[in-house]
Amino acid sequence: MRPIEPFVREAGNGPGVVCTHANASTSGQWRDLMALLAPQCHVLAPDLYGAGKSPPWPSDRALTLGDEVVLIEPVLRSAGTPFALVGHSYGAAVALIAAVRNPGRVRAMALYEPTLFALIDAQGPPPNAADGIRNAVAEGCAALEAGNPELAAQRFIDYWMHPGAWAQTPDQRKAPIVDAVRNLPQWANALFSESTPLSAFRALDVPVLYMTGTRSTAAARGVARILGTALRHIEIVEFEGLGHMGPVIDPARVNAVIAKFLEGT
Repeated sequence: MRPIEPFVREAGNGPGVVCTHANASTSGQWRDLMALLAPQCHVLAPDLYGAGKSPPWPSDRALTLGDEVVLIEPVLRSAGTPFALVGHSYGAAVALIAAVRNPGRVRAMALYEPTLFALIDAQGPPPNAADGIRNAVAEGCAALEAGNPELAAQRFIDYWMHPGAWAQTPDQRKAPIVDAVRNLPQWANALFSESTPLSAFRALDVPVLYMTGTRSTAAARGVARILGTALRHIEIVEFEGLGHMGPVIDPARVNAVIAKFLEGT
């Protein structure tokens, strides 16, 4: 069978940088960063499974973050060695697993709130900091089972942004989010069932820019507390007034920090 390859955006020449997007998003979220980095870097941004122009997950088996890493392996090869990884949310979790699985190939990582909720549960069972997203996922999956993907999208977006955010979303932007959120059960399995131990992240010997927002959720902050003490070469930047969707809401502000970090690595 022919290997599955993702759709990928590509720009520029120079050291490789691979950018992975958030859930309910696509590689298009990195357009501005790609334009900013392209004069100095070879920037590649793939669509992950079921996003944008990439194919859906083709198996009945539950999707894992490792499966996403396998999907983007052709992109990592195209980036050359060593390459840098940039990721947001789910994409930042994929980037971390890619780094663990590719020792020596990664030169740096810039991560905005990776959503590795399994790390929270590994430190202690519920109730814990992941309860908010766990409940939002349960409500979203129940809505999908009831044949109401728009309600699932509302639960997902309102959790990550703020109550009422879905109602304020322009109608032309809602349809692709509704379509994407059908992947919610797969995303949840990948993030809550990831088995990579914290010791594997402690062993990463690369500089990491770890970005958070002051208005983010308890789940995102919970993962940040764990990884903030585990990653060996970490620079933490907190964006005042931004939440989990900071790279989408205020890309210029976030991208400038990413570009400065990559310049120094």
